[in-house]
This record gives sequence, structure tokens and C-alpha cells, in this order.
Amino acid sequence: MNIQHLDKKLSKRSLTVIAILVSICYIPQVLAGPGHNHAEKVQQNDRITQQNEITDEHSNALVLTERQQQMAGIEVMSLSSSTFNLDDVATATLIVDRDHTVTLAPQLDVRVLKRHVVPGQLVNKNQVLLTLGGAAVAQAQADYITAAAEWNRVKQMSKNTVSESRRLVAKVQAELTRANLEALSMTALQINQLITKPESIGRYQLLAPINGRVQQDVAMIGQVSAGGRPLMQLTDESHLWVEAQLSAHQAAGINNGDKALVRVNEISIEGTIIGRSHELDLVTRTEQVLVSIDNSEYGLHAGQFAELYLPNSLDGGVVLPDSALTRSSDGHWQVFIQEDDGFEAVEVEVIESQRGINMVKGIEPRVHVVISGAFLLASELAKAGFDIHNH
Repeated sequence: MNIQHLDKKLSKRSLTVIAILVSICYIPQVLAGPGHNHAEKVQQNDRITQQNEITDEHSNALVLTERQQQMAGIEVMSLSSSTFNLDDVATATLIVDRDHTVTLAPQLDVRVLKRHVVPGQLVNKNQVLLTLGGAAVAQAQADYITAAAEWNRVKQMSKNTVSESRRLVAKVQAELTRANLEALSMTALQINQLITKPESIGRYQLLAPINGRVQQDVAMIGQVSAGGRPLMQLTDESHLWVEAQLSAHQAAGINNGDKALVRVNEISIEGTIIGRSHELDLVTRTEQVLVSIDNSEYGLHAGQFAELYLPNSLDGGVVLPDSALTRSSDGHWQVFIQEDDGFEAVEVEVIESQRGINMVKGIEPRVHVVISGAFLLASELAKAGFDIHNH
């Protein structure tokens, strides 16, 4: 056998071996390929079917992202847990919440040395409002420094060295002079710093005791204010009271803790009745009723007029503004409720309408209703061709 014939024979064997190896590697893929692809297609079809089922189940819900809701101006209001009657309405006024209002009136004569805020300004707790001073302030501070030093000296002495009565007198004097400074609305830190910095006597900074808005500001630079005269008032307007004068018939059956609906322009807020005078005014023959509201989201101010709607469990309904109502494709009134899966339309019955508000039945209290942007949702609902169903 020559070398050339041997090379050809080896080449044929090599090609045969390579072909066998390729077949071994390719056959399992060929055998597994169609079955594997089929399994993937089955799983994918199952996922599509499940997604379609979920979509069909919630097909009546309009889903909008938070950004889309902001661009559309959609606002949602939580309905009151009580029902109301539009005939049971009283004119009311927003006033400050006395539990969240502080009057700053130093109990000694003070001179206004400097102003740090302006009327109507929002301030934070411990923010400087005024710099005050004067002869009475200096005397009170000096008395405290002396009394505090004496008490520190006496209390370090042994009982055999100083009598109990002397110890008591020193302690009482220190507490009395400290109370005089507290009557100036000085803080504990400011009072304690007097001992280490006695050169600062004669002035101090009046700090804001709460977060609030500056109201009733009468302080003028150079003015000497008599002790007890108010210089400034701070009010936390996130809490307000509503004051209304009710007839004897309207006030009958109303108790503290009952819910009431307060309407200011286009804003409706659920409040809680916190007090009634139980005494009729001799001239107007009306009774004063106070309602507390949470104003943290609305920015209302004391002095604004309001309408107060009283609870009526016998013949009432939920109260909604005109902007919450739209017409369905069949001409019925509808509102949009916000649920976990989106916004859904519910047909309602409008019992009475007046002054831009409506008493509505067919919707349960405590749900979240769209009060702004409902027209856009109605348009989207019409485009999608969804059917309305009551909940």
C-alpha cells in the first residue's frame, strides 16, 4: 500500500468519525428541540390565557398611573360615614381652634427691641419672633441669678450648718424668681443660660412655642407693653373650628361626637361636633354649635364663611359637588369610585340639587369618589365601551 493510498484511506476514516460525532451531538438537540419548543409554547399560551382572564375580570376598571391622574386633575374624596339632608343647613364661620392657638402676652412690662417676623408668616416651633427687654425684664433676670446662686450655695451646705427653714426660704426664692421669668415666656434653656452669661440680662428673644401662623400681631419697635397685654397670637391652621348658630329644631338630637359636613366654596370636609352651648341667645333664639375639622389638606383660613350640613339618618344621602357627576351612555347619572384595580363607574340617583351640590343615593358611605376629573374618566369609559355595573 503506497503512502498516497494510505492518506486517502485515513482521510475517509477521519471524515466518517467527524460525521458520527456531529450526528451524536445533533441528534439529541433534534429529538429534544420540537418537544422543548412545544412545552414553551404551551406555558406561554397558559400565561396569555391567565392574563386575558385577569383582564376580563377587571375589564370595567379604568387604570391610570399617578402621573396621568395628576395631569388629568383627578381628585378623590372619602365619603362621610353619615348621611345628610340639604335642607338641614346652617350658615357658619371658620374660627381658630383654641386647642391649637397660643397668645403671647408677657406678664411683666416689656419693651419691643426688634421684630423678626411679619403678620401672616408661617413659623416653626422655637423660631425667634421678637427681641424684648426693658427695666422690668432686667430686674427679674437679676433677681433670678441672685436667688439661684444663693440656693446652689445653701443646698451644698450640710444640715448642721444651715437650718431647714433657711434652706426652704432659699429654695422658694429661687423657684419664685424662675417663675417670673417663665411668665415672660422665657424657655428653660434661656433661663439656665443666665447663670453662665449674666452680662446678657436686660433682653431676651421671644420664641414660637408651636408651629403656626402669626396672627393679631400688634408689637411695634420701641413700644412698652404693659404686663399681660397680648403682643402676638400663633395659630396652627391645620386644625380649625366651625362655629354655627342653629335653631332649636336644628340643634335637637345633636350630640358631641356626631359627624357634620362643612362646605366652603367647592370644598367639602367631614367634621366632628365637639360642643354645643345648650343655651339659646335671647335675641336670635339660636344655639351655638362648634365643629372641629382637619384643615391640613385644604389651606382654609379663619374668618371664611361656610355651610354646615347636619346628619340625617332617616331621609338623607351622601353629598357630592356637581364636578363628581357625569352622564352614562344611557343618560343616567354616574360617579367614579376609586378601587384597588382602578376607577369604576357606578350609576346613582340624584335626589336634590342646589348651590352646586347634590344629595345622592345609590352609593355607600366610606368609599372614595372622584370629585374632580370625572368628565375625563367618563370620556375614557365611552371610548373603551365598558358596561357600567352597580356595586
